[in-house]
Amino acid sequence: MILNRYERIIAKRYLLPGKGEGERFIFLVSMISLGAVALGVAALIIVMSVMNGFRAELFEKTAGLNGHAIMTGYDGRIEGWQAIADGTRKVPGVTSALPLIEQPLMASANGRVEGVLVRGMRLSDIRENPVLSGGVKSGSFANLRPGCNCVAIGTRLALQLGTYPGGEISLISPDGRATPVGTVPRIVSYTVAATFEVGVYDYDNAFVIMPMEDAQTFMMLGDAVSNIEIKVTDPDRIDDQMPALRQLIQGRGEAVDWRSMNAAIFEALEVERVAMFVVLSLIILVAVFNILSSLIMLVRAKTRDIAILRTMGASRKGMMKVFVTVGTTIGSLGIAFGLLLGAIFLFFRQPIVDAIQWMTGQNLWDPSVRFLSELPSKTDPVEVTAIVVTAFVLSFLSTLYPAWKAASTDPVQVLRYE
Repeated sequence: MILNRYERIIAKRYLLPGKGEGERFIFLVSMISLGAVALGVAALIIVMSVMNGFRAELFEKTAGLNGHAIMTGYDGRIEGWQAIADGTRKVPGVTSALPLIEQPLMASANGRVEGVLVRGMRLSDIRENPVLSGGVKSGSFANLRPGCNCVAIGTRLALQLGTYPGGEISLISPDGRATPVGTVPRIVSYTVAATFEVGVYDYDNAFVIMPMEDAQTFMMLGDAVSNIEIKVTDPDRIDDQMPALRQLIQGRGEAVDWRSMNAAIFEALEVERVAMFVVLSLIILVAVFNILSSLIMLVRAKTRDIAILRTMGASRKGMMKVFVTVGTTIGSLGIAFGLLLGAIFLFFRQPIVDAIQWMTGQNLWDPSVRFLSELPSKTDPVEVTAIVVTAFVLSFLSTLYPAWKAASTDPVQVLRYE
């Protein structure tokens, strides 16, 4: 929309506060509309970025530890796993197939007992796993060696049991030796070599990592493993590989993908994401109605001026362009401030959450409830563009009726008694 010189002057004049009390009130309403648009845009960007970050972070952590698919043997055993792993690596799209042992057990230390998830992995796989190697908080994975009776545990589990690198932890397995009075659980003590933090509460509160050879010995598996962890090039198209993976493990176990393993969490996140977008879009809609009301008041206040301009040669089209420009300028400034506000909040999101927690004394981000230790964020440019376009289109539509009303002003009727 191109404005000529006098139309630009008039639009600028109507955007700024006038001398009269009525005009100052209209300007105040316009600024409230601008602020409402800014808050609506910022709220949408912040919430959608946090939801995207939560999903991406949770997926990265879970996929980093569990892969994109898992083969699980019947009765927790996969004999001859090497041939299955080799066949899995030949499936198009599969990037890795790693053996591991996973078993829920009990752990005790310093008179405390906790349920744990013991995982046996090859040393090379432990050190090459970015989620594990990048999360070491104390000690070192280099101290993990087959036969050293050493383990690495999650930081929250270490806190619960009161043990740290150099301390001891006892693992309790119900599969023990048979005696005349029944089966005696196996209890083996291990030295804590390192503590790590994945960033997912359930893992940090339960994981015990040990060399695979030690896990096979402790769980009496021989050369067998309990799982094969699989990663693919495109996790969103994991369905392309699942038929071949199920065929490879047929008769010995089953294969499940990451969607099945975490279905409840990711489906709930998707539903909440859509619901939050719809609800927060109403904020922008309310702001748009504010723009509409402020323009209607402006047209009523400027009816005499519009009539005079019409008698001086101003066209209906020119009047429409003036008021459409005023409304869309308010909306555009609101969108710009919303983008800035959203970017600032997302950049300082964790300090803001910490400050609010300090002021209120409430734990707003409890990792035991929200899985992750910190507030995540991942801004999607496509979503931001959609939010901006939606806000701009709604702002533009809100200007059409007031602009048409101004263009329809009959100067003869308005100035008849002047």
